[in-house]
Amino acid sequence: MIKDSFEEFGISFDIYSRTTSKIHHRFAADFFKKLYDDGKLVEKETEQLYDEEARQFLADRYVMGTCPHCGNPDAYGDQCEKCGSDLSPMELINPRSTISGSKPVVKATKNWYLPLNHYQDWLKQWILEDHQEWRSNVYGQCKSWLDMDLQPRAMTRDLDWGIPVPVEGAEGKVLYVWFDAPIGYVSNTKELCDREPERWGTWQKWWQDKDTRLVHFIGKDNIVFHCVIFPAMLKAHGDYILPDNVPANEFLNLENDKISTSRNWAVWLHEYLRDFEGKQDVLRYVLTANAPETKDNNFTWKDFQERNNSELVAIYGNFVNRAVQLTQKYWGGVVPACGELTDVDRQAIAEFKDVKDKVEQYLDAFKFREAQKEAMNLARIGNKYITECEPWKVWKTDPKRVETVINISLQLVANLAIAFEPFLPFSSKSLRDMIGLEQFDWAELGSTELLKAGDHLGEPHLLFEKIEDDAIQAQLDKLEATKKANEAAQADAEYKAEPIKENVSFEDFEKLDIRVGHIKACEKVKKSNKLLRFTIDDGSGTDRTILSGIAKYYEPEQLVGKDVLFVANFVPRKMMGIESQGMILSAVNFDDSLTVTTTLSGVKPGSQVG
Repeated sequence: MIKDSFEEFGISFDIYSRTTSKIHHRFAADFFKKLYDDGKLVEKETEQLYDEEARQFLADRYVMGTCPHCGNPDAYGDQCEKCGSDLSPMELINPRSTISGSKPVVKATKNWYLPLNHYQDWLKQWILEDHQEWRSNVYGQCKSWLDMDLQPRAMTRDLDWGIPVPVEGAEGKVLYVWFDAPIGYVSNTKELCDREPERWGTWQKWWQDKDTRLVHFIGKDNIVFHCVIFPAMLKAHGDYILPDNVPANEFLNLENDKISTSRNWAVWLHEYLRDFEGKQDVLRYVLTANAPETKDNNFTWKDFQERNNSELVAIYGNFVNRAVQLTQKYWGGVVPACGELTDVDRQAIAEFKDVKDKVEQYLDAFKFREAQKEAMNLARIGNKYITECEPWKVWKTDPKRVETVINISLQLVANLAIAFEPFLPFSSKSLRDMIGLEQFDWAELGSTELLKAGDHLGEPHLLFEKIEDDAIQAQLDKLEATKKANEAAQADAEYKAEPIKENVSFEDFEKLDIRVGHIKACEKVKKSNKLLRFTIDDGSGTDRTILSGIAKYYEPEQLVGKDVLFVANFVPRKMMGIESQGMILSAVNFDDSLTVTTTLSGVKPGSQVG
């Protein structure tokens, strides 16, 4: 489902595989075995956390507790997602098992460690000295880890799932998930090359050739694995290239709350494709504009609507529409020739001629927000240019001048189609069809000769359309329903029943006469916000009146016709001038809701409960 959604968004994969494949299992095991045979791993018996209820050692992510650095009560056993500190489960304060919720005990076990401390000086040189161009958030995290001194990290775990450790005496142990997962990049490449060797060559070309540039696009919670652990593994192996850059993003929140697929607090792509049909590029645009490149950022549906309406529609789409409609109006959809240039023309051309260099400069530095801004700047230049030239005023007195204005405007439109190709592929294709730009070359970006005089434009249409309030409200309502469901689930999980009262004898219980009563009528008691008045058939032949303070939980008509349990031998009591002859039994839920007790099947009124 996710792969299909990616494809509908214009995102393709040369290889889409898994770490459960046989190729990966064999490759990861061989990688570990080489480190083992070369003496790069250290065998150690250590004490680790063990869940006695689940009867298993706990992997790092199966332990949560309080971070010793920032006090976050929900830090994981390998990393605190709040402060970014690299942790081990034994460092956590008040650790708890995420499997059973119980407090784990410490138990001895044997595992194999990668001595990261042996690579600390090399990592400092490689990252802090040789890669100062890395994003500030990535560089800063790496520096903080390296300043704290690295410790040996276990590369095996005591688990019943995963890749078995391929050495003698390691029965019941598997490779650490963050040991085998990045090796999946290599094994997936091998799988691709084995499938199409004539196209891709050998996997060694991609992973062991110094002319290959390796870039990791990840999230900030995985920086330590891609900048410290995986490079140390590659260095220990000795045959691999190292990452050239790790442009990790910070977190993108959703409506001021952390995105969580387990809590359904997310924008699911397959749902978006259904709710906003044909608007793949709108989400692509907003996500790029809001990309948390160096600090956490926030996605809101109101901002999504605003960027679509005020930028894609009002700036990009508006300029394209103006240029194309002017061409249709004055030249019948044919590109006019460019005449003599004025200072206004030269200024407009000068403003966009270096767009290729600017976009490429930002793309090469992984500053995608800035690159997209430069692409959008073409539309701003175009709108400003048409407004200044006012061709609708000049047409009657100087049609040749209008030819030039329209030609330059159309050249800007063609440049937009190229510049937005990396960001908005569907819109760029639609725009190229509209202006008849069947083929294009990225190298031509910035040119004023993309369209030739005499070229015919295609059928004009709007590239983008306004998103109305009701479409946005529907998304907010969906999230609000999710929030309420999560709160209810959380309350349910935290609920603990009230302590059981002191024991009573059977004789005490026998004193209560609990019976089944049929509700014949029910009404609110005047001048009371709490009381309902029940007329009960108790099987005696004479109706019984009972008052109950449950008016805020039920409307009277909801209860008429129900069979309920009531205490028949309470001393009658007057309330609001009405004598109540018993008490209807009900159960109060943990969330303070209330339910009257009823019978599962038909029982005659007056039947005793015992």
